[in-house]
Amino acid sequence: MQRRTFIKNTLTDLPILLLTPSLLASSCNKGDDKVTNGKTVVIIGAGISGLAAAKKLKENGFNVTVLEAQDKVGGRLRTNRTLGVAFDEGASWIHGINGNPISSLAQQAGMNTFETIDDQSEACYDIGGVLRSAASYENAETELYSILDTLKNGGNATQSFEAIFNSLYPTKVNDRLWKFLLSTYVTFDTGDLNNLSSLLYNEGEEFGGAEKIATNGYDTIPNFLANGLNVQLNQRVSKIDYSNTRVKITHNGKETEADYVVVTVPLGVLKSGNIQFVPTLPTAKQTAIQKVGMNCVNKFLLTWNNAFWDDVQYISYTPEIRDKFNYFVNVKKFHPSVNALMTFAYADYGRLTETMIDAQIIDEIMQHLKDIYGNSIPYPTNMLRTKWQSNENTFGAYSYTAVGTEIRHFDDLAEDIDDKLFFAGEHTEADHFSTAHGAYLSGLREADKIIDLK
Repeated sequence: MQRRTFIKNTLTDLPILLLTPSLLASSCNKGDDKVTNGKTVVIIGAGISGLAAAKKLKENGFNVTVLEAQDKVGGRLRTNRTLGVAFDEGASWIHGINGNPISSLAQQAGMNTFETIDDQSEACYDIGGVLRSAASYENAETELYSILDTLKNGGNATQSFEAIFNSLYPTKVNDRLWKFLLSTYVTFDTGDLNNLSSLLYNEGEEFGGAEKIATNGYDTIPNFLANGLNVQLNQRVSKIDYSNTRVKITHNGKETEADYVVVTVPLGVLKSGNIQFVPTLPTAKQTAIQKVGMNCVNKFLLTWNNAFWDDVQYISYTPEIRDKFNYFVNVKKFHPSVNALMTFAYADYGRLTETMIDAQIIDEIMQHLKDIYGNSIPYPTNMLRTKWQSNENTFGAYSYTAVGTEIRHFDDLAEDIDDKLFFAGEHTEADHFSTAHGAYLSGLREADKIIDLK
């Protein structure tokens, strides 16, 4: 499904830079002939925003160190290849290639992609394996877009999307197709419907053009950006003291000082309070951290010896329980030799999956697949999964406009403090929050701020 597909805007293509890709991240400076300006910057977090900022700052003569808590760069751009296929645990798609900076960056990094077309290659099944007609699905989809265009007119600051939708469309509340549409078109793109703002659910801009999924791993991008940077892995930051002229960063029990610090950790980490700020962050920033929502989307990749499913790109299923393994991406369409399906769990059900062992997850997924294709289908040979909510490096998947969120909160999250403490990440981009391209643009934005201070 397309992210925020109902608010697409077509923008002009950025130029594609055909550079030789380099896919090896380094934890030490390669060295270059650029004259440094004597200023030091510490970037906290080696996700795409932190790496974008670090690369641009280094190119402009700053002495840059990136501190990353995990054992590899990428943050939520994380790829698992243990089953012989690139399983992107976080970002998978370039959402709209026209004018999207990820498009040119992906080419530079050597990321291969495949265009996914939602409405030309899908099959939707109801309970009992009943194939829904394309017309009934398309009619409901069209009606959903119409509702999404107007529902905010009846919304208010204190009520959720779910509350307003249920009051306006009570006959759809228990309709399985509508449960599915709300789950995959709204919850997946935004956040928990019972906490999603009924006023701001469709805020944010999106690039036009095709949707393309990475086929050899989205991590090719952070690996490319990290090449030549001083990235220190397994460095967990616990304290940031910006009370003096130079900022002191405590990580793994030791201290590093810098003229400037860019904090790029996910919103969930800021919400957790695991990083102590001295002095405490300004009230406006603390309020924004509290008010902006953090969604949970977990992904599951299952492999079989042989494919038994429809030869389509997407297989949809409309169960009674919303947000539960209701949407399958046929990996075989872009990896013909791989018999695999990728499925999802969102919001509270997504969080619930993190308490379940692998066998339980497989059983729940197989209940849906057996209902579609019969009890004789085999169990998968392997499964990979994510646990973004309980991951201490994320505490969620991406930000969204919750009840109580105001658009200015994204700007408050991006506000620097005293020209020395800066903030980047998808949650700091009011126009492109919750996206990889938003995170990337935020890193460039903060780098520009620091460059302008020279």
